[in-house]
Amino acid sequence: MKMLFCPKCGSIMSSKEQKGKKQAVCVCGYIGKEPISRLKEKIKQKSQDVHVLSKEAETLPVTDAECPKCSHKQAYYWTMQTRAADEGETKFLKCKSCNHTWRDYG
Repeated sequence: MKMLFCPKCGSIMSSKEQKGKKQAVCVCGYIGKEPISRLKEKIKQKSQDVHVLSKEAETLPVTDAECPKCSHKQAYYWTMQTRAADEGETKFLKCKSCNHTWRDYG
């Protein structure tokens, strides 16, 4: 079974009986323009191959930070709550060049 996603907000749409036909509806209020049976036919026709460009593709934001291992000047970063809730988050950095990972508590 294929999932339909709302073009307005990106949520998964569900089916609902409206005017004697099953329509795709979303929690944001968007209602699909075509009955679900016609949408299924279109999905089957538009089937395409998916090509993976890189398994290691980073989607993290980048910051200026010097890698302690190779001295490269840019790194990916993310934050995580590693201590008590009343203390600040820990910032993790990953070098764009050598993939070395380190923490920044500042």
